[in-house]
Amino acid sequence: MTVTSKMNSVSRQSLLSRLGPGGLLYTANKILAVASGKDEERWRGKEEGALFKRWRRHASSETSPIVSAPTSPSQPSDLLKFLAINALELSAPASDALLKTRSSEWFQLSGHPGSLAPAGPGTVWKRRSPGDHPSHNPERDAYVALASCPHMRSAIPRYYRELEYGGEHFIELQDLLHGFRDPHVMDIKMGTRTFLEEEVSNARARTDLYEKMVRLDPNAPTEAEHTVRAVTKLRYMQFREQCSSSAEQGFRIEAVKLPGQPPLTDLQKVKEPEHLTATVAKFFARNERARRSIAARLREIRELFENSEFFRTHEIVGSSIFIIYDDERVGAWLIDFAKTRRLPEGLSVTHREPWEQGSHEEGFLYGLDRLIETIETAKLPEVSR
Repeated sequence: MTVTSKMNSVSRQSLLSRLGPGGLLYTANKILAVASGKDEERWRGKEEGALFKRWRRHASSETSPIVSAPTSPSQPSDLLKFLAINALELSAPASDALLKTRSSEWFQLSGHPGSLAPAGPGTVWKRRSPGDHPSHNPERDAYVALASCPHMRSAIPRYYRELEYGGEHFIELQDLLHGFRDPHVMDIKMGTRTFLEEEVSNARARTDLYEKMVRLDPNAPTEAEHTVRAVTKLRYMQFREQCSSSAEQGFRIEAVKLPGQPPLTDLQKVKEPEHLTATVAKFFARNERARRSIAARLREIRELFENSEFFRTHEIVGSSIFIIYDDERVGAWLIDFAKTRRLPEGLSVTHREPWEQGSHEEGFLYGLDRLIETIETAKLPEVSR
């Protein structure tokens, strides 16, 4: 795989001058990692660490014909726009040449801020979360630990290194888009709780959160909350989980991109089981093979997760399952570890039990169980004869 291209001082200055005030590039936080592999039946090749599974070229023709994979990465498309779900300003590490072809495809759509930038063919740089202590990088620590875990290294993007640029710290990861051509993509936030316990430890009621709640649902506050016109952070965060399928199902569909169509990003209020199933069915269309392969991959991830010492000692908050397939390849990966934390000494979690303050349960496996069931039971459109 090609890693980040070196930049000379001239290209850096040229790049930053083109990015406008402050030298800021708006970029995505949902783009992560994949590389080609030669073994058609392996999720990860022995040498290159391929994280996708190739279709058999002579598989049953029960779905649409399989088209040969492109020999070079596809040109930038609407997929890049879909993946800019959680974008924010970033002093870009990309080279001038790369920026010429990609910068116009990166912009903010919605969601909490995150930060990535194209670093070179097949890699991205992800900036350290703003709230992290300078000496502590939970996402880096999670990737390093998982990369050395025999149970989980095949289920995550490849981690390359941590680096500093322009006074800021980044981690370098493989680019999951690399080599796919206009694929189907689904981004799924996992867990019944997607906020850290420390985020809701302050019991002070806040008027700004009350106003946000009322904008989303004027009937959501209780009579007492209407009277004081304030709610606590915990109350607001749990309200947000209940607006989506997170609280009941343990997962929510953040966004979907279908070939030749604009991205669907306003999906957080899709919460009823029948609506989730319908969305999944639309994602797989008539591709029964893709559905079966993704379900098998998610069962594999679940088994790896359950056998991992890392997950026995950590809470996994706000992580996502990233699913992608095209005419030749299919894959699913566990991504986003900025809110992964080691459990207090002597505490254990099941990742399935309901959360109570101090329990550190986050419902990741509870949600994965239901995601697998939803995918397996979705009724796909019948193939035309």
